[in-house]
Amino acid sequence: MIPVNRATYIVLLLLAAGFVKAQSLPQALPEDVGLSADRLTRIGAQIEHAIDEGQIAGAVALVARGGQVAYFERFGMADIDDGEAMQRDTLFRLASMTKPITSLAVMMLYEEGHFLLNDPVSKYLPALAEPDVIVMNENGGYDSVPAQSEISIHDLLTHTSGIDYRFLAGSEPHATISDLYVEAGISDGLTQTDGRIEKLPRQLGELPLLFEPGTAFAYGLNTDVLGRLIEVVSGLTLAEFFEQRIFRPLGMNDTRFFLEDAQADRLASVYSNQPDGSLVELGPEPQMAGPLTYSASFHYEGPQTYYSGGAGLVSTASDYARFLQLMLNGGELDGVRLVGPKTVEFMTRNQIGEMNVSPGVKFGLGFGIVEDPGLTGETRSEGNYYWGGFFNTNFLVDPRERMFAILLTQRFPPDQTNVGAKFNAAVYQAIIQ
Repeated sequence: MIPVNRATYIVLLLLAAGFVKAQSLPQALPEDVGLSADRLTRIGAQIEHAIDEGQIAGAVALVARGGQVAYFERFGMADIDDGEAMQRDTLFRLASMTKPITSLAVMMLYEEGHFLLNDPVSKYLPALAEPDVIVMNENGGYDSVPAQSEISIHDLLTHTSGIDYRFLAGSEPHATISDLYVEAGISDGLTQTDGRIEKLPRQLGELPLLFEPGTAFAYGLNTDVLGRLIEVVSGLTLAEFFEQRIFRPLGMNDTRFFLEDAQADRLASVYSNQPDGSLVELGPEPQMAGPLTYSASFHYEGPQTYYSGGAGLVSTASDYARFLQLMLNGGELDGVRLVGPKTVEFMTRNQIGEMNVSPGVKFGLGFGIVEDPGLTGETRSEGNYYWGGFFNTNFLVDPRERMFAILLTQRFPPDQTNVGAKFNAAVYQAIIQ
């Protein structure tokens, strides 16, 4: 059995007894935390404009500074056809905003001494031993050559393993890898998937990597593999580990992989634009976009057994705020400590050296890290860390400003309208001291 720290154990007992419930972060007037109430209204103006222009159906936005929520508003509709207005407790598909939580879980087990980050992951997932690397040949085909090194746990945390995503087809060798993933039935974690995540390492282990492990950054199914690592090391399913070790201790009672009927009624619908620009709701049937298969209904329909550590969670703004405040606090919230401050510091610094995610942006362990704000084209602080999700969810954390912000919407394709970037700008311009 994996040990539970004393504070977490006490909280679990209280939860079981019904004495502790999900709680919101404390509220504050904007000026009390150095923000302008007047300038914060620009957030709403930007979101209302996006709704009026048919870019999104609705949104929930939250800004917290100094451990207190200074802005928490809802806009538009959660479901247009049903006439359901967006609520503060509306549920959203987090998609890749799942990744930071999975990365935190990995670091909890690392702190407990279950593995080292430089360990080959094949030590725990033998199917990933002795990987091959793809080499494109002159005939338009490919060859596989043995990799010179094993995939480490650190490679998975930093997306430098050579594992790809099928939906990121692009140029070669991504296109060929994508085809191989489709042929093998590998899921991106965004639709109904039969079986359990334990099959993923076996599937990936039979296919070549994009590149030699540790030599490049490529966003991929790494965090789904880490989810299976958590299961093997802890003896729990990923859903059980999250619930017992993270969600219950933090009071994140609305965060989970799959929904019961009553909870599904609170799930915002996903929208896309028709050729004439109008919004249309994505139905429950799986959708195809090139090699990508995704579904707006996989959280409440289908087998509900495939726990995707890279894309599978549903949550609310209030719940995710508690996770971000824990990170901003250095691993502790309301007397519950999940990791130490040095671990959070380690997770939120550049871990990929001279590689880049985008201009001015590096990658930590589960987060994009702003290293040079001047190259990003956006108002940000050095050390700001952030990420987003496939269905148009976004967050940022700014340790220098003791601030975080969350914007949750539901649309596909994500953020072609730059709603998230405009939200970030509106957050930063509201800082007045």
